[in-house]
Amino acid sequence: MGNHQKENLTVQQRIIHLSTFNFKITIMKKSCSIFLIAAAALITATSCKKDNTTAPAATVYYMGGDQMARPAINTVFVDAAAKDSFNNALPTQMSGLFLAKFKARLAALNPGYTTNALGQTADQLAGLLVTDVLNVSTTGTTTFFDGTNVLTGRALADDVIDVELILLFGGPDGKSNPGLTSDHVGANDKAFLSAFPYLASPW
Repeated sequence: MGNHQKENLTVQQRIIHLSTFNFKITIMKKSCSIFLIAAAALITATSCKKDNTTAPAATVYYMGGDQMARPAINTVFVDAAAKDSFNNALPTQMSGLFLAKFKARLAALNPGYTTNALGQTADQLAGLLVTDVLNVSTTGTTTFFDGTNVLTGRALADDVIDVELILLFGGPDGKSNPGLTSDHVGANDKAFLSAFPYLASPW
C-alpha cells in the first residue's frame, strides 16, 4: 500500500512537473512573441523616422539642346558664339536678345534687300525670323508658304528651304537672284505615307 501510494505520488509529481514545464514553455513563447512584436515596431519606427528625415531628391532641370522650329534659320543667322544662348532662350526672349544680330546678318547676306514677296522690310523679316517657333493654324490651310497662306504650319511636302531663300533673296516679286532662291531639291527622295506616321521610311 505504501509502495503503491509512493508510486501514485510520483506520477502526480510527474504530472505537476510536466504541467509546470509546459506552462513555462507557454510563458516563454508569449515572451518571445512580445519581444518580436516590440522589435518589429522598433525597426518600423526607426525606418519611418529615417524616411522622414531624408532630404528630398534634387530637382532635375532639362535644357534645350537645339532650337530649330524653322529649318536653317538658327544655322544661318546665329553664329557659333551665340549658339548655346539662342538654343536655351525662351521664344519670348529671342527678339530682345538676338534681333540686332538677325538684322546685321540679313544685311550681310543680302546687302541689296528692299522688301520680299510678302512685302516685308528688312526689319520686319528679321523680326519674324528671330522668334524661332513654328506657327500652326488650327482652322486654315497647313503650309509654310503656298503663295497665299504664310507660316500657318508645315506640311511634309513643303519646300521650306526654297521658301526661306525666296524670302531672303527673291526681292519683291520672288524672282530676283534666281541662283540663290532654290536648293534645287524638288521633293523627298521617297513618297510620304498616306496614313500615320506619314513620314517615308528611312530606307
